[in-house]
Amino acid sequence: MLDRRVIAKNPETVRKALARRGAYAVEALDRIIELEERWRSLKAEGDELRHQRKQKTAEMMKMRGGKGQAGGGPNEEDVAALRRTLGELSKRVKEIEVEVRRIEEERRDLLLRVPNLPDESVPDGADETGNVEVARWGTVPAMSFVPKPHWELGESLGILDFEAAGRMSGSRFAVLLRQGAAMERALISFMLDLHVREHGYTEVWPPYLVRRHAMEGTGQLPNLEEDAYRTAGDDPYFLIPTAEVPLVNLHREQILEPEQLPLRYVAYTPCFRAEAGSHGKDVRGLMRQHQFSKVELVQIVRPEDSDRAVDELRSHAEEVLRRLGLPYRVMLLCAGDMGFSAAKTFDLEAWVPAQGRYREISSCSNCTDFQARRATIRYRHAQGDNRLVHTLNGSGLAVGRTIIAILENYQQEDGSVVIPEALRPYMGGMERIEPKD
Repeated sequence: MLDRRVIAKNPETVRKALARRGAYAVEALDRIIELEERWRSLKAEGDELRHQRKQKTAEMMKMRGGKGQAGGGPNEEDVAALRRTLGELSKRVKEIEVEVRRIEEERRDLLLRVPNLPDESVPDGADETGNVEVARWGTVPAMSFVPKPHWELGESLGILDFEAAGRMSGSRFAVLLRQGAAMERALISFMLDLHVREHGYTEVWPPYLVRRHAMEGTGQLPNLEEDAYRTAGDDPYFLIPTAEVPLVNLHREQILEPEQLPLRYVAYTPCFRAEAGSHGKDVRGLMRQHQFSKVELVQIVRPEDSDRAVDELRSHAEEVLRRLGLPYRVMLLCAGDMGFSAAKTFDLEAWVPAQGRYREISSCSNCTDFQARRATIRYRHAQGDNRLVHTLNGSGLAVGRTIIAILENYQQEDGSVVIPEALRPYMGGMERIEPKD
């Protein structure tokens, strides 16, 4: 969530920054500014009326305790007039309080729908064509045969069954069997071990169902509600679309001590997404599933450390690809292609031979104080005040997409697939998956 005070103080600066993300981002801005001005006006009026009411109340008490005309009690006409004035003041104060609450609710709802401001280092652009390649690693495999897509390989190896998944769950689901299931488990364990033992993350096993406020805290709601699965009832739970949601919300409404920072968390979770806006995209295979596994990295840091932290987090995700020997490139996303909560994002894209191009396998983002303001996560600053932390997240990695990259890059002409050396200890020493008879 953006700071409404920054919007009120520098509306044109905010407008220009949001315009870089697309016209949709500035639609609510004028109304937010209008509401802010009205809110300030009403607050000032309410404060003045409460001050007047306090003075009139003191006057009433003095009048009742004093003498009226000819040494008698207080003048009843004066008392009645003062009582009417107090009643009118109280009535108007109550009206203002009701209107202020209504404005605050509308303002908050609008602020929840406005994305984060892009960092100055982020390039301009409306979509993925504006992204900029900043690094590349590995050699694209030279194959003397036409590479098969991973879904064909998986079915011929007997490790992927999309038909069975479709019978029980419909499209965009998969069943992993035998060495496929073992590879999924091996990748999860390998990634967790790497990030915990060598990169210093704390492993977490979080809930997969969360309340609305947790989804709002990280920016999944309200804008992405159509992409979320939820339970029935008046107070539903939401199935997490990423472990970022519970990991960031570990410290919801907390004030952290400075010596606690930075915090680094890693979690494996299944993730659930309706993929509402992806009709016709990646309809075959594991690329875009309703349910998928992911190992997620989250860091919570001081504001002055987040620029360095996003590079560190990105390097941790890259290390997974390097140890698996998967060629990849790093893309700095343009303003129009970033996720809702991000101020700066690097995508890691692994080479997919059957498609002859790189495909996203990880996003590493600096969300600055955007999520912390929504979830109220602060730390005690040296100057004595409480300040918002910065939050960062990244896939370390998306497991299904890693399986795609392994199957396609390590496929052999005879239809077998070589298992990367880094995974072999997690798969009982197995070196190759052979086609089923």
